[in-house]
Amino acid sequence: MNQENGAEIIVEALIERGVPYLFGLCGHGIVGLMDAAFDRANRIEMVSVHNEQVAGFMADAYYRVTGQPVATFTSCGPGSVNIQMAVATALHDSSAMLAITGNVPTDQFNRMPFQELGQHFQADFVTAMRPYVKRSFQAPRADMLPAIMDQAQDVMVAGRPGPVHLDVPFNVFTETVDVERADGAAPAATFRPQADSEAVERALELLASAERPLILAGYGCQVAGAGEAVRALAEKLNIPVATTPQGKGAFDENHPLMLGPTGRDGVYAGNRAARGCDVLLALGTRFGDRSTSAWEPGITHDFSAQKLIHVEIDPDRIGRNYRPDIAMAADVGAALAQLLKAAGEKGIGPLQKAEAWLKRAQGWRGDWRAAIAETAGCDDEPIHPDRAMAEINRAVPDGALVLSDIGSHHSWMVQQFEVTKGRRLFQSGGFATMGFGVCGALGAQIAAPDKPVVAVVGDGGFLMHASAVATAVEYDLPIVWVVWNNGGYVSIRDIQKGYFGAERTCATMFRSQRSGAPVSSDFAMLGKSMGAEGYRVTRPADLSEAISAALAARRPAVIDVRMEANAVRRTAGGWNLSPLKGAPPNYDPDPHLA
Repeated sequence: MNQENGAEIIVEALIERGVPYLFGLCGHGIVGLMDAAFDRANRIEMVSVHNEQVAGFMADAYYRVTGQPVATFTSCGPGSVNIQMAVATALHDSSAMLAITGNVPTDQFNRMPFQELGQHFQADFVTAMRPYVKRSFQAPRADMLPAIMDQAQDVMVAGRPGPVHLDVPFNVFTETVDVERADGAAPAATFRPQADSEAVERALELLASAERPLILAGYGCQVAGAGEAVRALAEKLNIPVATTPQGKGAFDENHPLMLGPTGRDGVYAGNRAARGCDVLLALGTRFGDRSTSAWEPGITHDFSAQKLIHVEIDPDRIGRNYRPDIAMAADVGAALAQLLKAAGEKGIGPLQKAEAWLKRAQGWRGDWRAAIAETAGCDDEPIHPDRAMAEINRAVPDGALVLSDIGSHHSWMVQQFEVTKGRRLFQSGGFATMGFGVCGALGAQIAAPDKPVVAVVGDGGFLMHASAVATAVEYDLPIVWVVWNNGGYVSIRDIQKGYFGAERTCATMFRSQRSGAPVSSDFAMLGKSMGAEGYRVTRPADLSEAISAALAARRPAVIDVRMEANAVRRTAGGWNLSPLKGAPPNYDPDPHLA
């Protein structure tokens, strides 16, 4: 038996599971945990930030890069309320983290002390967190913590990964109890359910009989680390592959079988093939409105004339938006391994009947790329987004970690950023949270200190979370932020224009309320004021050079890029906000389904 206080139990349990970092922000309610981490600084490192959301976004990105969950620490009251947005983002994007929040001492429950949330129940922060986590635990006694820590760290990674919350009253951090520790750490729970073998057989038969088969790789392929398995099945059967926007990067986008993303921000080949196929193997997707063009038949999908095989680890996501002909509630990687094994045993190879279909699909990909190239060389100032994407693709090196924030730039990133040559793209897809790209870059760089990290962010999102730059300077993290400076919340302004009319935009552009003149921050100067490098780019030809120079300097850097706010993006998908109808695709040279 060892004598340990509650904080020591928590920190030791994290260390046993290999957790290397605690990301967070100090506060009186969490100092007990911080004290235990102080004594163990050689085994677990605290990283301090300037806003609790930053810590949550960092933990989210760290997990996406490494597959290893980390923990956050925040104080009671506003300190922990502030992390909820980042935790919700992690839940929507299947990212595991342990959010540890401090609370008021148990002997002050129901007395409404400083920062207690107790309107309906004492120390009630667990209720506030319930919608955003897989499970919320509260430990009113220190002797409950060993079991809670085992359960919490298992729940995070079991099935679909996600955030878990642990709420600890102040006195529990310092209360001492007897703890019996087994030799060695308990193994982390892993749950990778396989598909029903009969469903695998039927799915393979349906694919083998198809004339126009398509694989749709969703974000579940990324979460499961199944990109190589997707490629292996596609190559074995010679089937083209599209991705959902969040699944972008499941494997190299220059691969001849890769058609690109579907939906609102997708490309022509992805959408055209998705609506024209006769059998769709959908892997790890919930068929959300953004990836399906708001379920409008004939734009991205038309299941009145298609067969659907749906593989998804969460049973409650199967059939929610489209009823499958064959359903597999399974881990994507496990199901793909079963399909590959069965294909090998049955001697099923390239599908001869699908050769003409594949050639047509590759033609659609070539047509789309040729259309994009027409404006990718534009020399206009401010910079046209198509040209900006060409320069970003040129400058981002092989193996780089790239994060996109949310804003108008995100649509161009989904369409045109090339996830090739070992590059990885991370984005907030489910919750679409401004700040993930700005702040998550810190977690990505800590996770992969030797890799280049580039965050492409909007001016709106960067203004919300610019403190991330100060943290990068403090911890010597050589992140490059490319700020897409178009003077406002342009994606929302465009929605106003599309649904209500061009003359009915309001509260979306950054302008002086007195004169109406544009108001734009000097983000290069802002970066310099915090100790980072700062670059201002107004000419298209200078953008790739600025990114390359910033990466070579190996210091935190902010690149302020003056962007054209009124450029029209080519669209091959759509998006409706019921009851309002969005604009139809403006690029559709071959609208026939078959």
